[in-house]
Amino acid sequence: MLYMLFIYGDETEVKSLGEPEMGRRVAAYTAYMQSLGEAGVLVGSNRLRPSGASTTVRVVDGKTQVLDGPYAETKEQLGGYLLVDVPDLDAALSWAVRCPGAMHGVIEVRPVWQM
Repeated sequence: MLYMLFIYGDETEVKSLGEPEMGRRVAAYTAYMQSLGEAGVLVGSNRLRPSGASTTVRVVDGKTQVLDGPYAETKEQLGGYLLVDVPDLDAALSWAVRCPGAMHGVIEVRPVWQM
């Protein structure tokens, strides 16, 4: 079953990291990604550009609204995602707990509704 692991964190906190801490985080993600690959569960993943680079689109009463920036102002922003193919929610949660982002933010685990 496919699950999306959404990685949320505080962009301002990440910007303030020094080289040593950033290096540790990159190394942790590198090891984590390698584990996902070796287990054969990783379907896809990407890191996202900062939320300020986003554009929000909505249609209200037939009129298109295009706005610069994220949909909502929040303390934690969506910074990336992992798509995993695992047997069940427990397996997805097991991978979410091991994600380095869980130590500095939140991992939302959501089943994919395949169409």
